[in-house]
Amino acid sequence: MKNFSDMMRQAQEMQGKMAEAQERLEDVMVKGTAGADMVQITMTAKGALQSVTIDSSLFNGEDKEVVEDLIVAAHGDAKIKAEAAAAEEMAKVTSGMNLPAGMKLPL
Repeated sequence: MKNFSDMMRQAQEMQGKMAEAQERLEDVMVKGTAGADMVQITMTAKGALQSVTIDSSLFNGEDKEVVEDLIVAAHGDAKIKAEAAAAEEMAKVTSGMNLPAGMKLPL
C-alpha cells in the first residue's frame, strides 16, 4: 500500500506543478509577425491577444485586404509560438516522467 500512497502524493505534487505552469503561461508573451514584420501581434502563451502593431506604410486605402490578411497571418504565427511556449513549460513539469509517447498533459 506504500507504493499507492507514494503514487498519490506524486500525482498531487504534479497537479500543483501543472497548475503553477498554467499560471506562468499567462505571463509568457510571444510575438507573431507577418509581412516582413510590418504587422506584429503580441499574445500570451495561453492565447490572449495583447496588442496589434501595424506599420503605417501599409495604409494607402487600397491595401485594406492585404493588411487584414497580414493580421490573420501574424496571429497564426503568434499562436504557433504560444503553443510551443506552452509545450515547453509543460515539459518542465513532466521532465523525468516516463509518459507514453503522444500522451499530453493535462489529460
